[in-house]
Amino acid sequence: MEQKNAVFIDGQPVELNGEKNILELARKIGVDIPTFCYHSELSLYGACRMCVVEVEGRGIMASCSTPPAPGMKILTNSPRVQRVRRTVLELLLANHDRECTTCDKNGRCKLQELANRFGVKRIRFGERDVKLPLDNSSRSLVRDPNKCILCGDCVRMCAEVQGIGVLDFAGRGSNTVVTPAFHKKLAEVDCVNCGQCSAVCPTGAIVVKDETDRAWAAIHNPAKMVVAQVAPAVRVALGEEFGLPAGQIVTGKVVAALKRLGFDKVFDTSIAADLTVIEETHEFIKRLQKGEKLPQFTSCCPAWVKYAEHNGVDYLKNLSSCRSPQQMFGSLVKKYWAKEIGKKPEDIFVISIMPCTAKKYEAALPQFTTDGVPDVDLVLTTQELARMIREAGL
Repeated sequence: MEQKNAVFIDGQPVELNGEKNILELARKIGVDIPTFCYHSELSLYGACRMCVVEVEGRGIMASCSTPPAPGMKILTNSPRVQRVRRTVLELLLANHDRECTTCDKNGRCKLQELANRFGVKRIRFGERDVKLPLDNSSRSLVRDPNKCILCGDCVRMCAEVQGIGVLDFAGRGSNTVVTPAFHKKLAEVDCVNCGQCSAVCPTGAIVVKDETDRAWAAIHNPAKMVVAQVAPAVRVALGEEFGLPAGQIVTGKVVAALKRLGFDKVFDTSIAADLTVIEETHEFIKRLQKGEKLPQFTSCCPAWVKYAEHNGVDYLKNLSSCRSPQQMFGSLVKKYWAKEIGKKPEDIFVISIMPCTAKKYEAALPQFTTDGVPDVDLVLTTQELARMIREAGL
């Protein structure tokens, strides 16, 4: 290796090969520098200061926003670096609601994980003295500003990747918060319920709305026949949730788990997906013959439909009139299959197991209710199903 085209990380020469920052370079050689606000899909922000390193002659610097230069000598775990990281963690925890045992992210929280990793046992800066109200307005998400560490991941994900931009920083100094415009609630703005903000949030500031209690109540109700429909993605994602190799299909385990939890019937959403494809094909042929409302867009994704309603009204006519597979399945079960087995629609409780938080919003729409009975009663995400399985001790 040519020393002139290398930097030294903890005394080890590392060749430069187009890396944009010191963080990428360190991770290339297996040094796990901690981060909060750094995300490979998002723009550089450099606000959390957890990724600091010590550069000879330049002092403490953020590794995520500092480009490497030949000959640079970098320490990733010097006493100064350790002291800064622990202080940053203490400051974050001082302004953070530390009710970890009742937090949805308990056991999966990055702040909790790093506090444990760096041995932060005592907080010198007191506790949060102002409690901000929770935002429970959304059908899909819960926003708790008391747990926000202002990393900006949700802000940049919503604006840069999803192209929605309903979250941003407001206020100055210690009054800074992440919020929708004018401190409105999520249900009052153009949020499409995609859930990507909760996916990148390192704490419990934005989480998927937990509806496992409603699922248990239906399962334990002897008057209800509880029917599950499982989306194709779940049969892989659930295995990964329990530490199985990535990509391993666990269809049999999913069905067995649902049966042991108390579900009466288990179906694959692919049944309704096939019907959706057939219906959309017929609709497309009719449109093509008439030469109208083309191109035709699928209506299977409720987040995309809601996005079109807010931002692409001109394209609404291009949306297929067919229901999504989830809603088509619910309609089939309540309006057709219920008659076949001698049941009333209200006696059957349909639970969807979906990878998408927007499905929670879709199932609650009034147009998918007949005589007060929703076609799909409840939507659980893969993580919620995993929580139920763990709770049952399976």
